[in-house]
Amino acid sequence: MNILGTHHVAVICSDYERSKRFYTAVLGLEVVSEVHRAARGSYKLDLRLPDGTQVELFSFPDPPKRPSYPEACGLRHLAFRVPDIAAAAAELGAMGVAVEPVRVDEYTGKRFTFFADPDGLPLELYEE
Repeated sequence: MNILGTHHVAVICSDYERSKRFYTAVLGLEVVSEVHRAARGSYKLDLRLPDGTQVELFSFPDPPKRPSYPEACGLRHLAFRVPDIAAAAAELGAMGVAVEPVRVDEYTGKRFTFFADPDGLPLELYEE
């Protein structure tokens, strides 16, 4: 097998318009395509990060809640690389997004912090 990288990560949201605004206006992801899937009563929004990685944002009527935070089995969190953690955290804070205090990874020495999307999905900023 020759895995070349991550193509996309899929996220299911409870309020499509609220999450669409968050991922585009707050995080600045580029819209690639948007499809309404009438048979499923849902939307699929493809978003792209500058490195080409995509986030697929899905809406479904009445999705079940996340079982626990953040230690549910499955995807723990989604991490975004940033060049300046303090600047990125300040930018989120200025837009009303609660950001945890910046910490240092004890193994890599890199700085990181967590925040959440509108449905409480844990998101991480990781400084490179």
